[in-house]
Amino acid sequence: MATNDGIRVSDADRERVTARLRDHFAEGRLTREELDERVTAALNAKTVGDLRGLVADLPGDAPVAPAPLGGPVLVRRRPRILPLVALILLAAVLVPGGAWVVLALFQVMLVLLLAAGLTALFAAHRFRRRMRRYWQAGDYHQMGHHHAV
Repeated sequence: MATNDGIRVSDADRERVTARLRDHFAEGRLTREELDERVTAALNAKTVGDLRGLVADLPGDAPVAPAPLGGPVLVRRRPRILPLVALILLAAVLVPGGAWVVLALFQVMLVLLLAAGLTALFAAHRFRRRMRRYWQAGDYHQMGHHHAV
């Protein structure tokens, strides 16, 4: 597979090549000087071509995974919800009597928003009460904090 030698490499790519170079040294294909030279060059490599040149005379796989032909591939990891909701709302408005569906959804959203707001208020009140008790009890002195007067 052809790979564009001008593509930038990652730290993981550099590490893979240096590991391969050490393996080749251990197998007797490289001298200590060659290993040091090539490892230094690998750690300073910026492109696939830079790395490929360091292992071109050694047996083994390509040092860097080849780039997909035709440019980058975009992967969608989860379905997009917003366009689907917009389509459902549009259909509900256009279908006779569908406005009731929109109104029902709006009411459900308001109830959920109200529930979230009440939960936040309750949590804030509880936190404030807990902090007030903490400061009144003087527990902060036991924790190593000193109050400046």
